[in-house]
Amino acid sequence: MDREARVFAESHFRGLEGCLPRRVCPKLDRVDFIEKPDSFSYADFFKGYLLPNLPCVFSSAFTEGWGSRRLWVTPSGKPNFDYLLQNYGDVVVPVANCGVREYNSNPKEHMPLRDYISYWKEYIQGNYSSSRGCLYLKDWHLCRDSSAEGVFTLPIYFSSDWLNEYWDALDVDDYRFIYMGPTGTWSPFHADIFRSFSWSVNICGRKKWFFFPPGQEEALRDCHGSLPYDVTSPTLLDSRLHPMRDHCSPPLEVTQEAGEMVFVPSGWHHQVHNLEDTISINHNWVNGCNLANMWHFLQQELCAVQQEIIDWRDSMPDWHHHCQVIMKSCSGINFEEFYHFLKVVAERRLLLLAKGMGPGKVEGSKGTRLGPEQAAFDIGRIAEVLESVVAHPDFQRVDTSAFSPRPEELLQQLEEAVAATTSL
Repeated sequence: MDREARVFAESHFRGLEGCLPRRVCPKLDRVDFIEKPDSFSYADFFKGYLLPNLPCVFSSAFTEGWGSRRLWVTPSGKPNFDYLLQNYGDVVVPVANCGVREYNSNPKEHMPLRDYISYWKEYIQGNYSSSRGCLYLKDWHLCRDSSAEGVFTLPIYFSSDWLNEYWDALDVDDYRFIYMGPTGTWSPFHADIFRSFSWSVNICGRKKWFFFPPGQEEALRDCHGSLPYDVTSPTLLDSRLHPMRDHCSPPLEVTQEAGEMVFVPSGWHHQVHNLEDTISINHNWVNGCNLANMWHFLQQELCAVQQEIIDWRDSMPDWHHHCQVIMKSCSGINFEEFYHFLKVVAERRLLLLAKGMGPGKVEGSKGTRLGPEQAAFDIGRIAEVLESVVAHPDFQRVDTSAFSPRPEELLQQLEEAVAATTSL
């Protein structure tokens, strides 16, 4: 990030002060296609898509040097099963059954990759049918479980990735995934975890995406208030089941070809279908541009938990604490961990500024280099959200006595850093 982009971004967020995360976006009739890497800068992406929270598709030219596009794919463009078996055959991977609905998702099992590829070959030979159902390898943590060196190169456009920076610092998890499956596998209607951004690259194969801007999903709820499982289902046309359906605009549809890269904005619900045998690499990520969306989502999640067990509020000891425990079990994070997430990222940015504003002094996600303007922008965004966190009544009930630094102290450090960088 250069200074001009930082000033542009800070002006953008000043204009949003006091507003809830954006629930509407400019009316779109298509998703932009970015053709040439040489003529598309980080600032272009930041101003045109990241800040306004709009989707786009990058051409295959952006990923042509990736090892996975060369090694994981046969000359005919199909998955290279032999290579995958030789290098990852014994790795245990999660596999979902697309033919079975479990709430608004699919049940998963775990198996060695070699067993999944054996199934996949049989599925193809059976004319894309099997008594075992339609199985989809989803959420394989390749980077966490084994070396991903040479598989891909993190695009600079997605390099400000706090979510994976945080989990890398703890060295326990990540939000980097491999998906692979035959024609007909799909992911049901959803918005990404924590209202994160995501990016997805087809190593081979083709996908069909259905995008709905934030807020549009509300018109798709059924008469019981539930979101749909499958937005292509004819049941959505039943006005008795979906009385608000006519208030929802048609989805933005994207067909993603091999090598192409899709940027999925924060809070956009979507559904994805594999049109061919497909392998993709996908990352979820959070940064200063969607941090407020994440915080708003977490508040909604806690409210939902509290509403579910409201009848036990007076009789259950430590009711508020139990709400946080349940929230973490359901959502993967609660207010305490969200503070630690902010703290880890904040301290790394403060360290960069303390080292004299020299470029590239601190590493972000998987070794990406962060410059001083990016650090200053990040600190400003964390300070604004942390101020809201500290003031939240439910966070004030969290025992922070053992936190170091205390939330109020960290907020003061950030505000002082914001004042210092603003004067530069």
